[in-house]
Amino acid sequence: MGVRACRTRGRLLDDPEYDGLLIAVWAIIAGGIHGIATYFIVGGLVYFGASLAGSLGSYRRSRHVLGFAAVPLAVSLIVWPVRVAVFGEDAFRSGGTDAGAANGIFEVLEIGFLVWALALLALGTRTVHGWNWPRALAATALPAVIPALALARAHGLV
Repeated sequence: MGVRACRTRGRLLDDPEYDGLLIAVWAIIAGGIHGIATYFIVGGLVYFGASLAGSLGSYRRSRHVLGFAAVPLAVSLIVWPVRVAVFGEDAFRSGGTDAGAANGIFEVLEIGFLVWALALLALGTRTVHGWNWPRALAATALPAVIPALALARAHGLV
């Protein structure tokens, strides 16, 4: 999700050295690196947040809860080919047809998948620890807020 949401994606074809194949390779490699880093870093945030809420669980279990909660982010990959089909190369250029309301629809869809994943993270934390909702939400606040701030900063909102 982070690689697809970064500002660099929207300017790749502004550079004449990039073509469709290189963008696909970039997406696979950058997405893989981003996914692995997110699994361990945000997994650590899940572990730390749960520890602050009184968990005796392990870092490994926290990463597993995060992995299961990330399924909606994998499902959101369905949006990517649709966006490319609608906007074509403009999805990878500055300006163009992807700057209007139709792009807003795709962004709302991606935010919906992110909210779904966060809801699953809270549900997974509650289920694994046997906690009530307030405690589970308190434990998942840290791993939800820090990546949200990073994403907002990447979009220039903060």
